[in-house]
Amino acid sequence: MPKAKETVTIEIAGARYRLTTDSDRAHLEHLASMVNERIEALGPAARRAASPAQLLAVVALSLAEDLHEAEKRGESLRDRTESMIRQVISRIDERLAEGIRAEEAP
Repeated sequence: MPKAKETVTIEIAGARYRLTTDSDRAHLEHLASMVNERIEALGPAARRAASPAQLLAVVALSLAEDLHEAEKRGESLRDRTESMIRQVISRIDERLAEGIRAEEAP
């Protein structure tokens, strides 16, 4: 049974946002806290000079870059895993073929 939608209020960059969602409230609050940590990491000068929208744009770009890098790492890991599996299967096939040849030898 799907979770009922509820209204959740989160604060990001000093602005409050009301969301109607079926997501877990604690999870959304955690995500908002992660965004706020990124904004804090920009430093006080950036927070004074930039609007909340500009701060959010910078954080969004930073998160997008992190996602892109994670996707590249995941792709590389998949490629290496597939290569290793192909090598193992090839070695197993070779050993099986050697065993069959040994059994067939007079």
